[in-house]
Amino acid sequence: MKQGLIRAGDDAALVDAAQLLRAGKLVAFPTETVYGLGADATNGEAVAAIFAAKDRPRINPLIVHVTSLAEAERHVVFSDAARRLAEAFWPGPLTLVLPRKTDTPLSLLVSAGLETVAIRLPAHPLARALITATGRPLAAPSANPSGSVSPTTAQHVAEGLGERLDMILDGGATTVGVESTVIGFDGDCTLMLRPGGLPRADIEAIVGPLSAPDHGGPITSPGQLSSHYAPNSKMRLHASGAEAGEVFLGFGPNAQGVALNLSPRGDLSEAAANLFAMLRALDGKAATIAVSDIPNEGLGEAINDRLQRAAAPRPEKTS
Repeated sequence: MKQGLIRAGDDAALVDAAQLLRAGKLVAFPTETVYGLGADATNGEAVAAIFAAKDRPRINPLIVHVTSLAEAERHVVFSDAARRLAEAFWPGPLTLVLPRKTDTPLSLLVSAGLETVAIRLPAHPLARALITATGRPLAAPSANPSGSVSPTTAQHVAEGLGERLDMILDGGATTVGVESTVIGFDGDCTLMLRPGGLPRADIEAIVGPLSAPDHGGPITSPGQLSSHYAPNSKMRLHASGAEAGEVFLGFGPNAQGVALNLSPRGDLSEAAANLFAMLRALDGKAATIAVSDIPNEGLGEAINDRLQRAAAPRPEKTS
């Protein structure tokens, strides 16, 4: 790992990080969801460096991070429903996929060939301070190799991408622990493109029932790859305990024989915050990680989405 790569998020580090970003370099930083791999979203070469550092497929769009609704309006066109959601939940773990304006300075690479931009206003104060100091919107997918477990601490980032970054701003462990909820729009329909840190019920209280996207269609937003968020160990879901060659990741007060418990008291917010860190801690301890049933309600929808993608068949790697 590079000397001095991880920096505490103080004023001096913030100034240095902003200078690096304006120079087209890569800086990882904390958000309330997971750590993001940041680059100047208006610099095509810097955005291309994100894809290269992560080995991310070029068909997978990036999320652009801004500091205000007014700033977002310079880049995308808001529908009435989108505006109501932004006003209700920004700053926070909500990404909106909206038509990009023709005069936006955003690199076309952030959209991965689409006519839309995935955009959000993060709640983490260090993330917002960094965007402000840089003076430009930041493209920032999760700061990990593509397809692997997302990082929730600065050390996780260093372990996965340490040789490929110019700085990691350390803001401690993230609080939400799973990526943002991604919402799209198709005419009058509001689409749940990816469950995440903002529960479905909260969104539906503002815009009514959410529709599902066409799962047979092309990727239209971040987080839609079928295999994603995966440890090296295999995954077995809906387990009641560990079998031979397994370690057990439990949930709730009744889980027995667990190596780790996402939430001994059965709290889904705690489980979401612990999910990726505990998958990392158990990865390689056994051939398979067996995971308890997780209630599919509230943040449980996002947790189950990540677990299902982690357990999906892995794509064949080519040379």
